[in-house]
Formats: sequence, structure tokens, C-alpha cells
Amino acid sequence: MVDRRIVPDLRWLAAHFPIYVTDGYSGPLPNGEHVGCHQCHVRGSDHYNGLAVDLVPLNGTPGKCDASWAPITRLAHWAEPVQNEPRPPFRWVGYEGDAGHGCGNHLHLSWEHAPAPMFQLAEWVEVFPVSHEEIPAQPRQPAPNYRRGPVGGVSVVQSGGVSARGD
Repeated sequence: MVDRRIVPDLRWLAAHFPIYVTDGYSGPLPNGEHVGCHQCHVRGSDHYNGLAVDLVPLNGTPGKCDASWAPITRLAHWAEPVQNEPRPPFRWVGYEGDAGHGCGNHLHLSWEHAPAPMFQLAEWVEVFPVSHEEIPAQPRQPAPNYRRGPVGGVSVVQSGGVSARGD
């Protein structure tokens, strides 16, 4: 489950990289059920707003840093060319050099967004255009009035992940 505004970005990434989403939104649902990883994320994590995902290789070996991680590493380096300087629209990228992240563990991607309390939708989310065949050099910046932008929401991917085939 993730905020529906980042689903097009995830589908685009999945079409270009063999990724599998292992965690997205982590928190309570309206019915009281808890989804996502319990006690896996730091306080204030974007997972609590549905605006972060943890990624592993689609066909990788769990816990093993092998050749299946090469595309994930390439994606991580594109999303964060310099340590602690993520490329827009990303707010934080967790990979090599970040505790609990990296090859054999997972790649964390968070999207830039308006401040929001835990377990609530952010008023706006920065995303990149996903209609191009190549990864955009500079993802789209939000327009000044974007803060009043699209209604968010939670999207459920029935398979538990987004594959390169989009299923």
C-alpha cells in the first residue's frame, strides 16, 4: 500500500528496473488493522504517510548481495548521485552508507512532500513524469500552486509488490 500519487512513478520504475516493493505504507487502516512492517522504521519515516518504499531485486536471493542487485544499485546511484544529496523528487534515499540499507538488504526511496502528521496524507507530493522512455535528467518540479494539488489516497497492489510487468 502506498499513496496513490506515487503509483505511476513506481510503475515506471518497475518497467525500467527489476524491482519488488517489500514495504510501502506502514500503519493503521481505518478498520484498526495494521499494515506494513511493525517497528521497522524510524520515527517520522515517510512510510507512515505512504510516501516511501523499500525495494529489492525482483528475482534476487534474499539477504545476498549478488548480480541481481546491479540494477538496484544503478537505480540508487541515479536517485542519489552524491551521498545525502537525493535527486528530486526524492526526499531521502537509503542505500550503501546508510545503516540497515544497501546491497543484500534493501533500497529505500522517499518522495518529497508537504509536512504531514503520522498516518495522514500529505497535502502535496512531488513526482516525476513517467511517460518518457528514458529516466528524466531532472524530474518535474511542483508548480507554485501544486500545494492545492491532487487528492491523495492509498493504493493497494494485490501482489504485494510492483513487478517489471506491472502485475
